[in-house]
Amino acid sequence: MANYIILPFLHYLMSFSEILLNWYYINKRDLPWRSTNNIYFIWVSEIILQQTRVEQGLSYYNKFIKNFPDIFSLANASEENVLKTWQGLGYYTRARNMHAAAKQIVEDHNGIIPASYNEIIKIRGIGKYTAAAILSFGYNLPYPVLDGNVKRVVSRYFAIKNDISLPETEIKLRKKLDALFDKNKPADFNQAIMEFGALYCKPGIPDCTNCIFKEKCKAFTEGKVMEIPFNPSKTKISQRFFYYVIPQCDKTKTTFTYLVKREKKDIWKNMFEFPLIELDHDSTIENFFKSSEFKKIFSGNSVKFISASQVIVHKLSHQLIRARYIHIKIQKEINYPGFIKVLNNEFKNYPVSRLIEKYLKDENLFNL
Repeated sequence: MANYIILPFLHYLMSFSEILLNWYYINKRDLPWRSTNNIYFIWVSEIILQQTRVEQGLSYYNKFIKNFPDIFSLANASEENVLKTWQGLGYYTRARNMHAAAKQIVEDHNGIIPASYNEIIKIRGIGKYTAAAILSFGYNLPYPVLDGNVKRVVSRYFAIKNDISLPETEIKLRKKLDALFDKNKPADFNQAIMEFGALYCKPGIPDCTNCIFKEKCKAFTEGKVMEIPFNPSKTKISQRFFYYVIPQCDKTKTTFTYLVKREKKDIWKNMFEFPLIELDHDSTIENFFKSSEFKKIFSGNSVKFISASQVIVHKLSHQLIRARYIHIKIQKEINYPGFIKVLNNEFKNYPVSRLIEKYLKDENLFNL
């Protein structure tokens, strides 16, 4: 990345916007959604990047656009196909919302993403930030974005010490951002301030030494950078114990297993997984086989234990999952509500969580 130096005597004569945009035009990353006027592409990129770093999201963006090159192809796709394309990216509600939104835009707006804030905010999965991003990047309309990166930059620049999670703090941040915002270059300003927050004004330890605003940043001059933004609330992490059973039937010529679709309001909704028994505690394999939950599914069937994985720890934003995979052979097919018989060579067609996908790839199972 190129370094950009502003001479000190010029620095104080320049506005926040001028300093920021001069830095951005030299240092901005070459990203595909920045070189297009296609509103659909811009929308897809914004949904992907909501809770995903650019480095991770880029390959998923390219894959998504390849599979669904326009809003009509997305609207007409099956949810399973959409989730399969999204597989591994996490926060799957984004994909389900985007799929529903595509149908909504095709039906209500003839496939054209609205250029009106009052209309676009009604689209499924589009909130204040996403609406401002799409309208500024796609239509060059003067709507400032206020995502996590921008909140961090603004709160540090003005040394705003209020609890950043409170609605009144967001109102204060919006007023400050409005004062900095360049209405003549809304798209560039929004891209620039988010880029700067992601690359320099980072959470944790920012790069203040090379910061273009260090002479003007109140948090820096007051020595409060590490204390801002202030967020006293700590997210409680719940722990869950997942036992996935991978049954293989011993009596048939074709090799198959069983999957179940997650339909409850929970993580990974509408994704597929092996028969899951969730316990409220850690268990030995011996005790697991004795559990009422296991007997309920496999009673009347001859079960032979093959192997069990070690405990695999999978971290989500609010949950820590301790998972084990139990491989068994059964004598006869299972007739249990929700169970789907899946041939081994068809397994790759079903969207599964990153937790399952990674295990199967590591173990070289089901041709993944």
